[in-house]
Amino acid sequence: MTISEIQQKLDQSVEVLSKELRGLRLGRANAEMLDGIRVEAYGSVMPISQVAAIQTPGHDQILIQPWDKSVVSAIEKAIRISDLNVNPSVDGTTIRITLPPLTAERRTELVKVANKQAEEARIAVRNVREEAMDDLERAFKAKEISEDEKFRSRDAAQKAVDAANAQIKEMVEKKEQEILND
Repeated sequence: MTISEIQQKLDQSVEVLSKELRGLRLGRANAEMLDGIRVEAYGSVMPISQVAAIQTPGHDQILIQPWDKSVVSAIEKAIRISDLNVNPSVDGTTIRITLPPLTAERRTELVKVANKQAEEARIAVRNVREEAMDDLERAFKAKEISEDEKFRSRDAAQKAVDAANAQIKEMVEKKEQEILND
């Protein structure tokens, strides 16, 4: 595994964490909160954004306007069973979500969720590191690379892993501050 392949896998792990953290519900409404919700429509399961327009008319509201009124109930059901803990209200062909203000208990819960997501990202990074180190050891034993090359590649891989871990730590700390001080 080359350093660029390692870097690409590490970047993917960090990007997944970034998307998960953006999806955490804070006191402000944003369309990204609905990214993880899938709707059963037209015989398949798809993201809400593929069946409706999503707007945020206020800081605590999300307005969903399905392009086809036959999927209104499917969207409402998907939102109700999601982990957003919100209660959508249907007004004809639109769905409105009003976000309640966050309680201290909910903020603490969100911090725990963010830390859990960060730990999953760290595990993914650790797995990439282990895979890279195993590949280097195999290549060395097969005499495909020299011992110097093995150690240089190990150091470069470790630097990339350290950078990814620092990025994960920074992202989670920023999200914790955002949750607690919002």
